[in-house]
Amino acid sequence: MRFERSHTRRAVALGVAGSLVLLASACGGDDGSSGGSSGGAGALEGRGPITFATGKDTSGFLPKQVAAWNSQHPTEKVEIKELPEDADAQRQQMVQNAQNKSDAFSVLNMDVVWTSEFAANQWITQIPEDKVPDLGKLIPATVETAKYRDKLYAVPITSDGGLLYYRSDLLTKAGVEAPKTWDEMLAACLKVQALPEAKGMSCYAGQFEKYEGLTVNFSEAINSAGGVIVDKDGKPNVDTPEALAGLQELTKGFSTGAIPKAAVTYKEEESRRAFQEGKLLFLRNWPYVYALAGKTDGSSKIAGKFGVAPLPGKTGPGVSSLGGHDYAISQFAKNKATAVDFINFMASEERQKANIQGTSQAPTYASLYDDPELTKAFPYLAPLKASILGAQPRPRVVKYGDVTAAIQTAAYDALKNGKDPKQALSELQTKLSTLITQ
Repeated sequence: MRFERSHTRRAVALGVAGSLVLLASACGGDDGSSGGSSGGAGALEGRGPITFATGKDTSGFLPKQVAAWNSQHPTEKVEIKELPEDADAQRQQMVQNAQNKSDAFSVLNMDVVWTSEFAANQWITQIPEDKVPDLGKLIPATVETAKYRDKLYAVPITSDGGLLYYRSDLLTKAGVEAPKTWDEMLAACLKVQALPEAKGMSCYAGQFEKYEGLTVNFSEAINSAGGVIVDKDGKPNVDTPEALAGLQELTKGFSTGAIPKAAVTYKEEESRRAFQEGKLLFLRNWPYVYALAGKTDGSSKIAGKFGVAPLPGKTGPGVSSLGGHDYAISQFAKNKATAVDFINFMASEERQKANIQGTSQAPTYASLYDDPELTKAFPYLAPLKASILGAQPRPRVVKYGDVTAAIQTAAYDALKNGKDPKQALSELQTKLSTLITQ
């Protein structure tokens, strides 16, 4: 479930708020109106068994969380409906289920950027804020991801910020520190790769396959160079010198070999495995990697040999895309009263603490970032906090599926197919102007 995933996605409440811009793009009759009884409190009725549609659980911990609920609610059990690992495939199945008005999925584990689309099309149910008792204790920025037109349609369960994983053992031997800029990272690679232990290792990778992870990595490169995809007024503004500098940093990485050619096929898991197998010096990925890379059961070759830092940028620390996952209730689900209670159970401080301990995924409960037990066990919480404090959302638009597809095409054409980055951005600007309207 990454990007996040599928795969999100991170106290932090201090100054994080700043309302995110809600782009109220309309699409025909699906204008986002939540009027009528379909979205109100009256819809949250019915008790009994429910299903939970979620991306593939690579941690193995989710069944334990659900089992904790089931043991306390024997007549309202939750059945996990595991969807593919790929976030785009998850979204597609959820959309198809909604378009068929099927009750097969009760609670949806959604990427934070899907809320506007699902709410505007009335595929998910509005949740009155008084039905979520701990909402005010969650990171404000994560709560905004769960809203559409100032109304709550989901509850934030995990947040996410991109992190830079690095081989601390090799950097220490080479006498270099964790980089703060792209140039510092490339210079560090040259020094480390001169070591016998680093022979054959590549410098850096992220997620560059043509899927949602590419939208994330592209957005981070653009934002870290001072550019934007959508400006503060909600208008596309990607054909700029700053955006060009960000995209060129990625294309230069591929052309020089600093980013291995294989990285154009990497999603979260492929890139994680490459790092754990000792093939990469630096990796951009989400917090979940920390627990898996640190395993001492033989599955990771780098346990105890890596560190975590904020993402690098052009002139200083970079800008992460705001990731994470929100739980929403399908408009067509049965037993919605049970669904609300299950969501509140999973969003509770107790469950979120258990989740970070079991998976290293970022919580949305602000106090957990200052929990002494957690900060001792998970040193990455400090750079993660910094990542989230400076994170920027991907475009929050009703036609998000079309927007992210356009971004992925432009980025992939430049990285894989050799299209001139300036041309790719110019064409993307034109395409986004047709998709994002005021």
